Amino acid sequence: MEKVDLGIIGGSGLYDMEGLVNLQPVTVETPFGSPSDEYMIGELNGKRIAFLPRHARGHRIMPSEINFRANIYGFKKLGVERIISVSAVGSMKENIRPGDIVIVSQFFDKTTKRVSTFFGQGLVAHVGMSDPVCPELSKLLLAAGKKLKFNMHQGGTYLCIEGPQFSTRGESHVYRQWGVDVIGMTNIPEAKLAREAEICYATIALATDYDCWRSSEAAVTADAVVKVLMENVSKSKALLKEVIAKLPTGRDCHCGQALENAIITDRNKIPAKIKSQLDIIVGKYLK
Repeated sequence: MEKVDLGIIGGSGLYDMEGLVNLQPVTVETPFGSPSDEYMIGELNGKRIAFLPRHARGHRIMPSEINFRANIYGFKKLGVERIISVSAVGSMKENIRPGDIVIVSQFFDKTTKRVSTFFGQGLVAHVGMSDPVCPELSKLLLAAGKKLKFNMHQGGTYLCIEGPQFSTRGESHVYRQWGVDVIGMTNIPEAKLAREAEICYATIALATDYDCWRSSEAAVTADAVVKVLMENVSKSKALLKEVIAKLPTGRDCHCGQALENAIITDRNKIPAKIKSQLDIIVGKYLK
């Protein structure tokens, strides 16, 4: 199959991508089970795009149930080198209003139930996560949003909680003291796995509410979130189309070398089964 230029992970409300031509649904098998859904592969602005709804079409998968490893492995198998994640978030800052877009630069992992690595079972690797978002891809997203005159915020920390419940007021106030900017349930371990797979990763964080810390606002509800979310979906699609048109051919970032010095295990001690399973991720370093 021809190489795919960009992977798009659709979050709540974003289950398809209009404008893609020559659409082809592709089922990808992985050693980690099935991805959330079929990948829809098509062309847009001269680029080949693979779209995957992380909650499945019809929103059938809870955040904790998402098979993150299968999703990222599937993109890697399709030859994807860049992923843009679209995610609904709650705002933890007064100046980030519902309807605004945040191009986050950091993550804080407060999940408890998720497998967050491809490694283990005889193969150990420690990738650097000090700067977990691709600077090149983030820069493209920010420039595109400003061109479209959206209310954009550059950088910030995304706190990822387990869910599926929203925060209590006590939790929300504590999170605010931590200095985080937005709160969500899905970008971890997505970002960690993308880094291990040497795929550039960036997030379009769509603010839908003020969580429940703001006393002048009603407590966050699913109905209220969905209402703002639907308004934001059209923004995310316009932003994606603008970025796709500007995607460079090559990569000038360091995302593609994340594993270069990360594998610790003696090459002669790595089990053959693990070598085979992770060949598309680590193969070039084990030859």
